[in-house]
Amino acid sequence: MQKRLYRSDTNVMICGVCGGIGEYFDIDPTIVRLIWVVVILSSCGAGLLAYLAASLIIPKR
Repeated sequence: MQKRLYRSDTNVMICGVCGGIGEYFDIDPTIVRLIWVVVILSSCGAGLLAYLAASLIIPKR
């Protein structure tokens, strides 16, 4: 069976993107969220645009 990336409906904080990435790679979604916050802060907001794009591109389960 093929793995697919979906936004999570159980590990949701804002849109479920980090929860879905965590489920896809079998890691804790909190780690993904912390990494995403570091990326947002270090990229002067480009990470926020990437998050918004991911929330629009990644389908809901």
